[in-house]
Amino acid sequence: MNTTLAKVVFAGDGNVGKTTLIRSCTEGKFQASRVSTIGVDFFTHTVTLPRGTIRLSIWDMAGQAHFQSLRSGFYRGSRAAALVYDVTAFESFEHLPGWRTEILKVVPNEKFVVVGNKIDLNRVQLSDPARSFANGIGAPYFETSARSGEGIDMVFQALAELAIQ
Repeated sequence: MNTTLAKVVFAGDGNVGKTTLIRSCTEGKFQASRVSTIGVDFFTHTVTLPRGTIRLSIWDMAGQAHFQSLRSGFYRGSRAAALVYDVTAFESFEHLPGWRTEILKVVPNEKFVVVGNKIDLNRVQLSDPARSFANGIGAPYFETSARSGEGIDMVFQALAELAIQ
């Protein structure tokens, strides 16, 4: 069976848990405290789909505004993107359209998933607006917890599916 390589990106504000979410999947462990990503970080993960094996090259984008000019070059060649927000921080959800626009400027036909992370904590952001946003851009919506692992496999399965479409 052939393995396809596909680049995917994780984007969203700083401290929404992108790196922790990725590490939970790729390394099988939760790390509560982390230093913020500087620029971009890289991971790989293999997903088995009914039609073959997909090796995801995962690009974890720094969420701080001062890295914006650096990020645009890293989006090139991506096949799908996860727009991640923190369900305990409403403003991180409000910034998702800006993240989407930033990516679409570089990859006009990018496919997306929308991810509400940190569902194990006290949420301030309800699911309905996020589901509406996801539906409005034609993206699947997932809720995850990097701590418990809930929903993470579904996110990576969906990214792999989108990446090979």
